[in-house]
Amino acid sequence: MKNLYFLSLLFFGSVIVNGQNCLCIKVEDDFSSDFERPVSIVLDNQKNYCWDKDIVLVKKNGIETEVVPFQIDHNQKNKIWFKHTNEPGVKTTYCFTYKKNLKNAPLFNYILDNGDLKLKFGDQSLIHYRYEMKLPPEGVDKLYQKSGYIHPIISSKGDTLTRIQPPDHYHHYGVWGPWTRTRINDRRVDFWNLKDGQGTVLFKSFKNIIAGSIYGGFVAHQEHFNLTSKKGTKLALNENLTVKVWKNNNPKQYFIDYTTKFSSPLERGILFEAYRYGGGLGFRFKEQWDKENCEVITSEGKNRVSADGTLAKWCIVYGDASVGEDITGVLFMSHPNNRSHPEPMRIWPMNANKGRGDMFFEFCPIRHKDWKIEPQKSYELNYRMLVFDGKITPQEAEQHWKAFAFQPLLEISK
Repeated sequence: MKNLYFLSLLFFGSVIVNGQNCLCIKVEDDFSSDFERPVSIVLDNQKNYCWDKDIVLVKKNGIETEVVPFQIDHNQKNKIWFKHTNEPGVKTTYCFTYKKNLKNAPLFNYILDNGDLKLKFGDQSLIHYRYEMKLPPEGVDKLYQKSGYIHPIISSKGDTLTRIQPPDHYHHYGVWGPWTRTRINDRRVDFWNLKDGQGTVLFKSFKNIIAGSIYGGFVAHQEHFNLTSKKGTKLALNENLTVKVWKNNNPKQYFIDYTTKFSSPLERGILFEAYRYGGGLGFRFKEQWDKENCEVITSEGKNRVSADGTLAKWCIVYGDASVGEDITGVLFMSHPNNRSHPEPMRIWPMNANKGRGDMFFEFCPIRHKDWKIEPQKSYELNYRMLVFDGKITPQEAEQHWKAFAFQPLLEISK
């Protein structure tokens, strides 16, 4: 797919003086959107000659100026993140300026609490990542124990949208993505259905935990273990899961960027067989939702009845809020660079769980086609979730997907 949209960022430098510019960024968009989106740029050596601890970022619209937050990328120190909103026909300039006593205060924070990494915006918890082992309920097989998943995901109004260890599927863990039907040296290994004792996915370590002005997040190393080997437990996949949580200018919304990078150390690699669920991005929704109070809209116009097994760029899953008469939900977005994009989906049918119609959603890249994972080769899948209270229209969903799919092209002038 051709990228028809671009963002041109032009840089020019000057000698730094108090109140003067260090670097300026001229922003020109080919498409218009009222939605804020994170923009990043690598400054290379441009910032070395004028950067200072008292640098702030100023947005200029005509004669008006506004200090806006920015964040240095933890993995790439010369990459800078800030949020950009454009208007039709208006060119916006951002300048890094030296201003003493003005601080780029972090808005996101985190705590490690009883085995959970809790990402917060101000005082509000948004998502938790489980890094310690979660035991199953008393009396349930210990094969169901697990670490390395996201739960809860909490809406801006405080509605918990995820669920773990439901009695109908004890192996369901909020947001997670183990592969189901795989083959290792002609032996079938299932990492999804924990009760079979064939495989599991566990947290190993944090590569970093981030809290800044633009986003909070983490990079977690997760290990996929083959439990069927005659030589004992064997590592089948290494995965680095990168999660970034950020907010736009709508107090009822926030975003989760979910990137999984994985590779196999096995001599012959591993085969992900085509199956109706597994891998990608799985999401088990809250217990209160059933066939009577939740619905689906996809980018191709499908609904809850017709969406399962079809392809989509994005999918809105929404239903009744736990309190009041409001609506809450998640807009799921698949990146164009993902395998099998537009991406196949697994959406539970209306008669799931003995007719209750509980809600499970998954972007499933192996739904219709096998995927051979070659040894020592790196693979990547990228998703974005918009967690919302209220409603999202299909037109808004399309704009949010474009902002995710078509990242800016950067032209730097030294």
